[in-house]
Amino acid sequence: APGAHNVCRLLTRRAHGFYARDAGVAHRQNLGLLRKLICQESTKFKNVWTTHSASPIACERGRIYLDNYQCCISSIAQEPRILYQKPKCSKSEKIEDALLLECPLGEMLPSPSDYKSSLIVLTVQNWLLRLSADSGEILEKVYLAGSCCKFRYLSWDTPQEVMFVKSAQNKLPAAARQVSIQQSVLFCLAVFQVLPLSFIGMLEINKKIFGNSVTDVAVSNGILIVMYSMGLVRLYNFQAISEQFMEQPFDLGHEFNWNGQVGVVGKYPFGLPCNIKITDTPPLLFEASSLENAFQIGGYPWHYIITPNKKKHKGVFHICSLKDNALAKNGIQDMKCCSLEPDWIYFHPDMSGRIIHVGPNLIKVLKLKEVKNNTEQTEIAEDFTIVANRENCVNNNTVTVTASGRVVKKRRNLLDDDPEQETFKIVDYEDELDLLSTVAVTQIGADGKAHLDFHCNDHGILLKSIPLLESWDVTYSHEVYFDKDLVLHIEQKPNRRFSCYVYQMVCDTAKDDECSSHEKTERAFCKRGGRIFEY
Repeated sequence: APGAHNVCRLLTRRAHGFYARDAGVAHRQNLGLLRKLICQESTKFKNVWTTHSASPIACERGRIYLDNYQCCISSIAQEPRILYQKPKCSKSEKIEDALLLECPLGEMLPSPSDYKSSLIVLTVQNWLLRLSADSGEILEKVYLAGSCCKFRYLSWDTPQEVMFVKSAQNKLPAAARQVSIQQSVLFCLAVFQVLPLSFIGMLEINKKIFGNSVTDVAVSNGILIVMYSMGLVRLYNFQAISEQFMEQPFDLGHEFNWNGQVGVVGKYPFGLPCNIKITDTPPLLFEASSLENAFQIGGYPWHYIITPNKKKHKGVFHICSLKDNALAKNGIQDMKCCSLEPDWIYFHPDMSGRIIHVGPNLIKVLKLKEVKNNTEQTEIAEDFTIVANRENCVNNNTVTVTASGRVVKKRRNLLDDDPEQETFKIVDYEDELDLLSTVAVTQIGADGKAHLDFHCNDHGILLKSIPLLESWDVTYSHEVYFDKDLVLHIEQKPNRRFSCYVYQMVCDTAKDDECSSHEKTERAFCKRGGRIFEY
């Protein structure tokens, strides 16, 4: 911008839409209008479709996947419609895990299909497939390894940029353990750059290097995370490991000669070579001990959250500086809940550096700030709170009258997450609309009622409440997804029975009926097929 040389001022002006030629201005304005439409009183969310399945139901960006990803349904249209339906696959073709891959902005890609959303799936036979999200067509396929290594999990290292495939933990059969056969490789990791899909490297987590008590491993934001059975968490620099221990780089589809084997990288039957051989303990970046390996890093300046590694401290969270391990002022967070399900805490996904602490009837949003007169120390302060509506609390005192006329009062202590009291079950963040969403549930007898609430992400003010019409059983597993003008509720019942309820934003038809014919004509401009487009 001419005359503007301050970066902060530039970014602020761009966020407020000062530069009309900026491609993101119209998009931000549209999302701002959509947020106002969603939160206005006359807008309702209607249950437009429900389906049931004997297999898990997955949801990605408005697409519903049934029958182990063989059937894809778009829930974005006025009525959900089938995008594709594949023939039933055999057990050997079963999909173990999947990730949605979306096109990066501002990059030239080698194939036109790369600009459309696709699904990366991992099959039970160690095939990594890239499928078109709209047709299910196979765009790319990579064979990972033979039967010696069973890959099972897909996850992001850096979202939409780098992903990794992780094997199940290698365990020897009981017969092999009885004859003292040793298994030194615990996990295998294969790391890929996406769009275009390229192979970075494969490595083994060997107990001779990392120790006998390794229980899990992951890669996140360039950090190799190794977890141990005694609650220890160790962090290593993955890039430094790959540079130090990589024996040879390989490209997918190229011929290779590796340890006497000749084949093509990523093709059957050779798969991928294990080209990162860790022969010595890599430099340790950081380690911490936490109950159940619960460990998170975030905030600004960098802080981490742990629970002291003793069972009596469950539900107590310590927030410490990553720089010197110093406990922040007011850094011990304890809601002192008496509940069946523990409270949970995490760094806010809006990248503000704040912390969300969720209890049965209270949500605290905390912020990090400098201590007055001591810039070296950080203080945990309360930004805002959201409190469950417990006006109709159950009376803890029960009164009975004996045959002799004596009045007996009995007091029963309710748990903080007693089903008969409104309890928070889910807290999420919709980044495009900048809304904090919560699901609160009250269950009396067999009938449970839930509502999805939207709160201002800056101040916690309640902006909208949406009742979920289906009964909510607190003993079942539930997931609720809120994406722009769409709400999906996925429920898992006993005996692997799954249900999906789809809600869409619609005009308030009850008020339409009360309008004059002139008002109805005006409303027709903002309503098309029951969905709001403009207002």
